[in-house]
Amino acid sequence: MEATRAYIERHGKPVAFYSDKHSVFRHARASAARGDGMTHFGRALDALNIEIICANSPQAKGRVELANATLQDRLVKAMRLEGISSIADANAFLDSYMARHNERFAHPAFDVRDLHRPLAPHDDLRSIMVWREQRTVKPALTLHYNKAMFILEPNDVSEKLARKRVTVCEYPDGRLEIEHEGHVLPYRQFDKMRQVNQPAIVENKHLDAALLLARQMQAIMPHHRKRNNDAPARRDQPMHLFPEPDPPPKIDRRKLGGSKLKRGPRLSDAELRERRTLGFV
Repeated sequence: MEATRAYIERHGKPVAFYSDKHSVFRHARASAARGDGMTHFGRALDALNIEIICANSPQAKGRVELANATLQDRLVKAMRLEGISSIADANAFLDSYMARHNERFAHPAFDVRDLHRPLAPHDDLRSIMVWREQRTVKPALTLHYNKAMFILEPNDVSEKLARKRVTVCEYPDGRLEIEHEGHVLPYRQFDKMRQVNQPAIVENKHLDAALLLARQMQAIMPHHRKRNNDAPARRDQPMHLFPEPDPPPKIDRRKLGGSKLKRGPRLSDAELRERRTLGFV
């Protein structure tokens, strides 16, 4: 979303984007299970009147794939020569690298016409290039999104929204707004994943070893350790509300489920011969 918005702000709206069949651009199924059948990226481009054309084969996008292979080799080496070791420095380096790369390798287009269109007065990129999800408000004025509960502050608008649909808008910088018919609703957040774990389980010597192992594993690794898989990436969002929990500690399964068996004393050669004679070995 952020890269597309920066491109449109610099060059204007293209007629179409030519892409592969990645799930960012289109649903894999013919009919979506919910919603309007569009992905979040497709919905944003539809609002801007930009088409998405998906290639049917790798050969159809061979020129783009060839450029990607070149960049994966040349760009990495260029960043190594510049001593770049962080994402922020790499992003700052890209503009100057692209200018030098295009100056050296660019070729004039077969058709030199520029079909980019300027943004219309009603094209608000801030409100269009966002991640949008529909949620139903419960009678207690609560809703759930990404394993967190949001409590709407009571006012003249929110008190009438019980059992109605609202839109959760997550912006590229991580800010989150809840909207209904153009109104931004104030809310409070209750994050389930920040709560303390369940109390420790008291050891019961009469439990089976397998049951004891399972319960110890549950105490170390509580349920719902991760956020939803279909949520936007938040690595570069400075204002997001969904911190990932600390990773669970490494578990040595050999130390769980009971005491370790002790090795017996080492037998001498004479004792081993005697055991073989008696049939013990």
